[in-house]
Amino acid sequence: MKPLNRSILAIEPSATLAIAARAKAMAKQGVAVCSFAAGEPDFDTPGPIKDAAIDALRKGQTKYTPVAGLPELNRAISDKFKRDNGLDYKPEQIVVSCGAKHSIALILQTLCNPGDEVVIPVPYWLSYPDMVRVAGGVPVFVEAAWEQNFKITPAQLEAAITDRTAAFILNSPSNPTGMVYSEDELRAFADICVRRNVTIISDEIYEKMTYGGLRHTSIASLSPEAYANTITVNGFSKTYAMPGWRLGYTAAPLPFIKAMTALQSHCASAPNTFAQFGGVEALDRGEDAVREMCAAFEARCDRIHALVSAIPGVNCPKPQGAFYVFPNIASFGMDSLTFSKRLLEERQVAVVPGSAFGDDRCVRLSYACGMAEIEEGCERLRAFCESL
Repeated sequence: MKPLNRSILAIEPSATLAIAARAKAMAKQGVAVCSFAAGEPDFDTPGPIKDAAIDALRKGQTKYTPVAGLPELNRAISDKFKRDNGLDYKPEQIVVSCGAKHSIALILQTLCNPGDEVVIPVPYWLSYPDMVRVAGGVPVFVEAAWEQNFKITPAQLEAAITDRTAAFILNSPSNPTGMVYSEDELRAFADICVRRNVTIISDEIYEKMTYGGLRHTSIASLSPEAYANTITVNGFSKTYAMPGWRLGYTAAPLPFIKAMTALQSHCASAPNTFAQFGGVEALDRGEDAVREMCAAFEARCDRIHALVSAIPGVNCPKPQGAFYVFPNIASFGMDSLTFSKRLLEERQVAVVPGSAFGDDRCVRLSYACGMAEIEEGCERLRAFCESL
């Protein structure tokens, strides 16, 4: 056999999935594990969404849809953008893919030429750098340390841009930090990217999960120039508790969407047909369930932040969105992987090492779990830290 693709061989397996798998294996062996590892809601998919998919199956909706998605779903996504984000994306400017993760991978493959640079704020969602590398691009990291609430400044973005910069990946609310960029910050980013001809990839998968009265702003809505220069990504997994349905979507100027659709036609043909009917139901009639889930997430955010922040030696900025806290554990004198492994083995608490997100001083805890697990897991974390 010939040598394999070097870009693929360089990929590190997902630390999130690896830790979650280890925690699940321990649980199957009868170990009482408190898992803060997986980034998926513990809520079941709302019943009407499941019913819509079941009804589609019973009606024989098992054939391919158009490559870019079911027309009814593209219409519902277009309506959602107008209603929620003040964005006028026509249905033909939208392509539905097999999850937002798949969407971002296709975006980067469509956008990047060999050697193109992509600016990524640190901490980052762990898949961004490898997606860039597989697409032939070069990730350029800009550190947003916990001392500045994990948010980069416009000056940092400007300094990172070169003649080779093709794109800037923006994730707000953020995984892993839960931080949210303000409208003024987003406007500054948009102005820089428009002036420097850098495409914005705006990952808005956590848009409905903002707390403390904050509201999400889509960067593409800030000006006609920003709209023309932005690729907007979203999906169903977080907002509607649909992680296993694998539905995400991209909206952008039509020439980009046509190119991305051509690529998807060779990679996936089309997303899951009956799942797309569930997606229509989610967007058209799912908002009551979303409000209930987000209210629960906000209560969990308040509680887990209070518990983690009270542990001596731990520093933890309060999240403004998503469902993660990202505490700094550097005072305990060990790297994040060692901390995470010892915590799992000694106290049966699963967290994800911050090194997977570009910051080895921190660990990520997901509070997409029940309040009882938050209480028990944080008590075990406190006892572990006090034993060090």
